[in-house]
Amino acid sequence: VQLQASGGGLVQAGDSLRLSCAFNGRTFGSYSMGWFRQAPGKEREFVAAINWSGVRLFYADSVKGRFTISRDNARNTVYLQMNSLKPEDTARYVCAADHVDLATMPRNDGYGMDYWGKGTQVTVSS
Repeated sequence: VQLQASGGGLVQAGDSLRLSCAFNGRTFGSYSMGWFRQAPGKEREFVAAINWSGVRLFYADSVKGRFTISRDNARNTVYLQMNSLKPEDTARYVCAADHVDLATMPRNDGYGMDYWGKGTQVTVSS
């Protein structure tokens, strides 16, 4: 499995971005997908996750109401729509895949996720 994230960039506070993560491999529909982020000097933190079917969604409190995770199983892609961006959202955003059909929020550090992409940088200026 290979994961390729895209869609990052430099935006101003209040702007929106949509990140995409392309899943290269078989049986995308049998993987839960997650987004994590890591800012310089900080530990990796969980952002959002979605289960196999897309019915169960999980969000960090810091992004709830602003970010939306979704998936298109026909396109083998997971998305992260980010609205009302804040400077504290600045980080490298990485997507990850888990063969488990998630029923609970992933660990904040991402332990247990099976595959990781390289990520895409999001920078929000004030």
